[in-house]
Amino acid sequence: MDSVAILKAISNTRLAVVEPEYASISSWPVGLVGTIVEVYDMGKECQDLVEFADSQGIEYAMAMLKADEILVLQYELAVA
Repeated sequence: MDSVAILKAISNTRLAVVEPEYASISSWPVGLVGTIVEVYDMGKECQDLVEFADSQGIEYAMAMLKADEILVLQYELAVA
């Protein structure tokens, strides 16, 4: 369950919006943070199901995003 940030603006038509007040936003901004909840192997590429939630942890949208549309956030430096 990695935290990710959007690298490209995502059209609202690609989202499953849970909370109606977010339905009026036409595109979701670069930098918006979400959580990968499922990874789907689609043959040539994988797609990630990303959940977006507010600071209280209440989900407001989900989207299927490709690897080039997200950046996995690193909270600790890994030493090899």
